[in-house]
Amino acid sequence: MKLSTLFLMLAVLFACTVMAQKIEPAANVSASGFSADRLKRIDEQMNDWVKKGWVSGTVGLIIRNGKIVYYKAAGYNDIADKTLMKKDDIFRIASQTKAITSVAVMMLYEEGKFLLDDPISAYIPAYANETVLDKFNEADTTYTTVPAKRQATIRDLLTHTSGIGYAQIGSKEANAIYAKNNITAGVDVSGDKLSDAMSRLGKLPLMHQPGEKFTYGLNVDVLGDLVEIWSGMSLDNFFRTRIFEPLGMSDTYFNLPANKASRLVNMYSEDSTGTLQKLTGEALGGHVDYPLRRKSYFSGGAGLSSTAYDYAVFLQMMLNGGTYNGKRLLSRNTVRIMTMNQIGDVPLGNDKFGLGFSVVTAKGSGATPAQEGTYSWGGAFKTSYWVDPKEKMVIVFYRQLLNTTHGELADKFRVMAYSALND
Repeated sequence: MKLSTLFLMLAVLFACTVMAQKIEPAANVSASGFSADRLKRIDEQMNDWVKKGWVSGTVGLIIRNGKIVYYKAAGYNDIADKTLMKKDDIFRIASQTKAITSVAVMMLYEEGKFLLDDPISAYIPAYANETVLDKFNEADTTYTTVPAKRQATIRDLLTHTSGIGYAQIGSKEANAIYAKNNITAGVDVSGDKLSDAMSRLGKLPLMHQPGEKFTYGLNVDVLGDLVEIWSGMSLDNFFRTRIFEPLGMSDTYFNLPANKASRLVNMYSEDSTGTLQKLTGEALGGHVDYPLRRKSYFSGGAGLSSTAYDYAVFLQMMLNGGTYNGKRLLSRNTVRIMTMNQIGDVPLGNDKFGLGFSVVTAKGSGATPAQEGTYSWGGAFKTSYWVDPKEKMVIVFYRQLLNTTHGELADKFRVMAYSALND
């Protein structure tokens, strides 16, 4: 074989590999291992949920082996004027921001900026003398503390085991203590700096001893501050230049530009009768229009808005072992440690938690169709995703609701996605 022929074959092989890393429509869903008839069940159910008034509208996306086998919208962006929901409408993804922040953190980890078991105080001095809440007086919100047995670490932040609680949506103790110190959930903040807020947080008591429990909290907002410290860039700029632009995520923002404002999905919530009402005011501590309100406080735990497709690109990068369309963000071993149990025997239902993701265990895989090793999370406004490495599948299901009595719809969508597998 001539050397030139060998080089040509290698070039073709490389090109095919790069192409396989990029999401593309499936030419034939059957060839991707799905039943077309069973996928139609999803259409029927999503439309039925709209007719019953359980959702205003939905977007569902299923990808396998990099091929889109299902990508549809149902229902309305505006129920009153019957404006249809579109596949590329932009949703407030809230806590789905956390996975992107975790990736940013691990990119900097790969650059040698820190080690996972470094104390937070090595980079934010306010965390040097941590205390733990002991007694709390609900009547006047006073409290006593005991010393922390050890300092909280970067790994603790990534796994939500640091003891940091959530402001506004957390426990009564956390809500009260953080409110007195102007600590918020982060989605609509003005007149404050992320670095200032996270330093104030560091001086407040932890809700428990580091490493002893899983407490969902402002850990990833602290990580967002650390990304800014380690990189010398704002979190917004880091995301844009280091993650979104390389991946081609052109519809994901902290500050949604004016020319895309019309694509922001309306927020709905059930009233006391179970009827959906469009929200125009407050939602989880911020104005419902916060994506359109220009900000410089970037919440790594909740601040982004995005489309189902953009977020699927991010998830496909993870499924590909840290690369997408020829651009590598993470090494495959970093992806491996992010998506495995990092909390040991700390209780978390049937499943465990990695570095930024919930991870399905063998026991958890008996409760749902998701294979062991599937990783996932979601957002407070009812957006959900799952990545199943064994099935090579990405599932995204978006709604935009504050309160609903039909939270099970995401799990039903997942069941139908798995049940459509036909290979």
